Amino acid sequence: MIETQDIIRPSKKLIEGLEHIGSATAAGELNRLGIRDSQIRGPHSWTPGKAVVGPALTLQFMPKREDLYGADEYADPERQLHRHALYHTQPGDIIVVDARGDMGSGVFGEMMLTYFKGRGGVGAVIDGCIRDYPKAKDLGLGLWLKGTTPNFHTQTNMIPFAVNAPIACGERLVMPGDIIVADDDGVVVIPIKLAPELLARASEHREWEEFSRLKLSEGGDLRKYYPLSAEARVEYEAWRKNQPR
Repeated sequence: MIETQDIIRPSKKLIEGLEHIGSATAAGELNRLGIRDSQIRGPHSWTPGKAVVGPALTLQFMPKREDLYGADEYADPERQLHRHALYHTQPGDIIVVDARGDMGSGVFGEMMLTYFKGRGGVGAVIDGCIRDYPKAKDLGLGLWLKGTTPNFHTQTNMIPFAVNAPIACGERLVMPGDIIVADDDGVVVIPIKLAPELLARASEHREWEEFSRLKLSEGGDLRKYYPLSAEARVEYEAWRKNQPR
């Protein structure tokens, strides 16, 4: 079992900029930057209305082998790497877990998630389940899960194996420190090296969509205003100059 070093986090300014960009816009702009499909499949929001943006702490599970990992939830807790993943938490972090899509193993429960929230964590994206959901949902974290279960993780089929290593979560590669954008539409992975360009593109996209939305709400022609035609873009540029910056 493997524990790696702490991640390199993006700047606070970059994260704050991306907080205004939803997952749909992020996915669309990433496609234009060459990332065909950036959505983590499977996990969906269990905290409707919650949206988070932050760097990924990663945790990988592997098939269970009893000679490497016992079944007692509380025996020798420090050997349990899912705890160690949370020890790395800094404010704004999102824990992303390759739980192999297992629907019978609870990766975290209320106590672990309470600790994560207390350390400043803002969200969890898990290709699998948690337990204690009735209490966990009220912690204020964003939760993107495949489901819930009463079982703890080693009670069934898998063991925590690596912390802050590359993982496959919902059929997508997630590198430690990648930026996660998650909301009611889903979860998107932004490669850290593409994040500044994505922010610039997405900010422009968000502005012209605001103008288009206004025009469409007034009965404007869809063919003219979405996407912006050359004629509509002239109107948009004039409108933009009059907006408070």
